[in-house]
Amino acid sequence: MAMAVAQHRESSSGSSINKHLDAGKYVRYTAEQVEALERVYTECPKPSSLRRQQLIRECPILSNIEPKQIKVWFQNRRCREKQRKEASRLQTVNRKLTAMNKLLMEENDRLQKQVSQLVCENGYMRQQLQTASAATTDASCDSVVTTPQHSLRDANNPAGLLSIAEETLAEFLSKATGTAVDWVQMPGMKPGPDSVGIFAISQSCSGVAARACGLVSLEPTKIAEILKDRPSWFRDCRSLEVFTLFPAGNGGTIELIYTQIFAPTTLAPARDFWTLRYTTNLENGSLVVCERSLSGSGAGPNAAAAAQFVRAEMLPSGYLIRPCEGGGSIIHIVDHLNLEAWSVPEVLRPLYESSKVVAQKMTIAALRYVRQIAQETSGEVVYGLGRQPAVLRTFSQRLIRGFNDAVNGFNDDGWSLMSCDGSEDVTITVNSAKNLSAASNSANTLALLGGVLCAKASMLLQNVPPAVLVRFLREHRSEWADFNVDAYSAAALKAGSYAYPGMRPTRFTGGQIIMPLGPTIEHEELLEVVRLEGHSLAQEDAFVSRDIHLLQICSGVDENAVGACSELVFAPIDEMFPDDAPLLPSGFRIIPLDSKTSDTKDALPTHRTLDLTSSLEVGSATNLAAGDSSCQNTRSVLTIAFQFPFESSLQENVAAMARQYVRSVISSVQRVAMAISPSGLSPAVGPKLSQGSPEALTLAHWICQSYSYHIGTDLLRSESLVGDTMLKHLWHHQDAILCCSLKSLPVFIFANQAGLDMLETTLVALQDITLDKIFDESGRKALCADFAKLMQQGFAHLPAGICMSTMGRHVSYEQAVAWKVLAAEENNVHCLAFSFMNWSFV
Repeated sequence: MAMAVAQHRESSSGSSINKHLDAGKYVRYTAEQVEALERVYTECPKPSSLRRQQLIRECPILSNIEPKQIKVWFQNRRCREKQRKEASRLQTVNRKLTAMNKLLMEENDRLQKQVSQLVCENGYMRQQLQTASAATTDASCDSVVTTPQHSLRDANNPAGLLSIAEETLAEFLSKATGTAVDWVQMPGMKPGPDSVGIFAISQSCSGVAARACGLVSLEPTKIAEILKDRPSWFRDCRSLEVFTLFPAGNGGTIELIYTQIFAPTTLAPARDFWTLRYTTNLENGSLVVCERSLSGSGAGPNAAAAAQFVRAEMLPSGYLIRPCEGGGSIIHIVDHLNLEAWSVPEVLRPLYESSKVVAQKMTIAALRYVRQIAQETSGEVVYGLGRQPAVLRTFSQRLIRGFNDAVNGFNDDGWSLMSCDGSEDVTITVNSAKNLSAASNSANTLALLGGVLCAKASMLLQNVPPAVLVRFLREHRSEWADFNVDAYSAAALKAGSYAYPGMRPTRFTGGQIIMPLGPTIEHEELLEVVRLEGHSLAQEDAFVSRDIHLLQICSGVDENAVGACSELVFAPIDEMFPDDAPLLPSGFRIIPLDSKTSDTKDALPTHRTLDLTSSLEVGSATNLAAGDSSCQNTRSVLTIAFQFPFESSLQENVAAMARQYVRSVISSVQRVAMAISPSGLSPAVGPKLSQGSPEALTLAHWICQSYSYHIGTDLLRSESLVGDTMLKHLWHHQDAILCCSLKSLPVFIFANQAGLDMLETTLVALQDITLDKIFDESGRKALCADFAKLMQQGFAHLPAGICMSTMGRHVSYEQAVAWKVLAAEENNVHCLAFSFMNWSFV
C-alpha cells in the first residue's frame, strides 16, 4: 500500500502525516491514522483507560500499527499538550506580573510624593516654631486654605448634583492615587507574590478609611457591576435602594441611594447612608464609581423607615478600575466613613473608630470577592458535593444575613420584643412573619404555625483571642451545645413535625463529622456540613438514623488577620441538602475592640491554639513561654443569637427553653474563655492532639525516630531537623502520613496536611474515623495479611491499592509503609503510623 511521506510538523491540530522516533527509526502515519488517534485521545486522555484500548481495537485503520508505536504516539501527544498548557500558563503569569509591576511602580511614585509632602510639611512646621508671630499668621492662613469651602449647591436638580459628583470624583481620585490621605500599610497584610493585593489604612484623618489595590482577571464593566451590587459581597449590608437615576451628560450616570447597614452586636443601633453615586469613564479608559453622602439628616426616605438607624456619613469613596493589556484590570478601592461613634456605648467606640475594621469588613472583602468570582469564572475553583459556586455563595450569604437579622431584630421585618432578662441580659424577640426559604415562591417554603423566637445576648471578653475561641467552638461542639436542642430545631424545620415537648428519645454520641464544601481563595471563610451522630433509644426505631445535619460557616480563624471579626454561624438542614432549603441561622460573633490610636501599631500575633495546627504557625514554643503582652490587654465583644421555630400554643414553653439554653451556652463559653485565656492557662502547657496523646512536637519526634529505627532510613531525609522544624517538615511532607491508635477498633489520632487532603477531612473530624473505613476490601485483606509481620518486625510494606476519603471518593496510592511508633521507652508502642506514597484521586 502506498504511503505518503511528509515532513514532521509539531502543531496543535496535527499534520496530514506525522512521524515519531521509535528505537532509532521514524514511524510514519497517514492523515487518517492521525485523525483516528486524535479522536481516541480526545475521548480517553488517560493512558490506563480500558475504554482507550477498546476504541483502538474497534478502529480498523489502526490495526496495522504496533501497540508500542501507538503508546509512543500518545506519549508525544500528551507531552505536546502539556507544553502548550504550560506555555499558555506562563504567558498568563507574565501578563499578571507585568500588570502587578506597573501597579507597584505607581504605588512607589505615590509614596515618593507622600514623602516629599511630609518633608515640606516638616520644614513648614520648623519655620513656624522659629517665629511665634509668623506662626500665628501662618496658622490662620493655613486654616483659610485647608478649610473646605462648601458652596451652596442645590441637590434637588441635576446641575447641582453634577457639580457634587465632579467634586466627589476629584476628591476620590486624590485618595486612590494621590496623597490626600496619609496611608500606612495594613498590619499583618504583607505584600508579596501570593498576596491578594496591597492594603493600607488611614492615619490621623477625619473618620476611618481604608484603601486596597490589586489585579483582577475580569473586565472593568464586570467588576463595576459586581461591586455596585453591595449586598452581594458586603455581609453587613441589609439593603441598597436606588431612588433616582439619571444620565450625567458625559456618558456617566448619577444615582441617589439609600443604604442600610446591620449592627454587628445587640449593644448599638444600626447605620444608614443617604449617598450620591457617580459612574463615569475617564479619558485614559479607566472606569470610576465614586460615592459620597449628601448633607442633611432628614434627607432620604421617610423618617419612619429610618427610625431604628443612626445616619452615618460616607466621605468620597469608590472604585477606580483600569483595563490591562492582554485582559484583566487593576482596581483601586477606597472606603472612607464617619460612623458616628458618639452614638454607641463607650466600650464599643473603638469598633466604630478603627480603620482596620473598615478594611476587613469592606475594602479587603470587596477585593477578595471580585477575585473569587474571577477564579470561579475561569474554572480554577472546585467545590464539594457537586455544588455550583453561585449556590454555595448564596448559602453563605443567607446564613450571615439570617444571623444579622436575628441580632438586629428590625420592626419592619416583623420582630417584636417579648421579654428581657436583666440578670443575664438575655433578650427574647419574636417574629410571626418569618420566611425561611431562599425564594418566596419556593416549594420548600416553610409555613410556620407560630413563628420564630430568638434568644440573644452580648458580653465582653478579656484577653481571649477571638480566632482561638471560635476555632474551639467549631471543633468541640460537645463542650457547649445540647444535641437535643439541635434535634428539636432540626425536627421543627421539617413541615408538620413539631415535636416539642415530647421528642423521641435519642442518644447522641458527641461525635461530629465536618464535611467541607468549599473555602474561599484565602481560606479566610469555610462553608461546611456538620453531621452530628445520634441513635434512637426506642426499640422500634433502633435501626433508624437520628443523625443531625448542620450547614455551617466559619470565618476569622486566622490570628494574624488584624481587625477581623470571628464568626461561627450554623443552621439545621435536611440531609438531602436542597438548593432552596429553609435556613434558621444561630451562632456566635466575636469582634476585637481596638482603639483608633493603635491602628498603626502592628501588634505581635499570638499562636495559642487547641490543635496540632497551632504548632505549625510561624514562631517557636519559646515565644509562648514568654507570654505575649499584646494578648494580656485585648478586649472583644461576643454576640450570641439562637433562633427556634415554635407553634403559637407553645410560645411560652419554647421561650423558657431558649432562655435557659442561652444561659447555659453563655456559661460554657465563659468557662472555655477562661481556659484559653493566658491568665487561665499557662502558655507553657503545650497543645494536645486528643485525650491521652502526647504533645505535637513529641509525637512528631516519635514518628520520625521510629521510622528510622525500623526502616533504616530517615523519613525527612535530614539529620538536622529538630523541634519545631521537624514538626513543620512532617506537616508539609508530600506523602500522606497518618497515625492510628492501638485499640480494638483503631481510630486516627494524627495526620499531616497531605493526609488530611487525601481523606478530605480536618484534624478534629479525623478522630472519628476508624482505620477500616479508609480501605476497600482488597486493602483490608492486604493489611490483615501483613499485620502479624508488622507487629513482629515493627514495619511492613503494603502493595499499591485503593482507599476511600470521607467524601466517598476513591484514592489510589502506589505504595504504603506501616510502622510501629515507639514512645520514649523503645519497648512501649504508642500507635501505628502509615505513609501513603504518590496518592491521587481516581
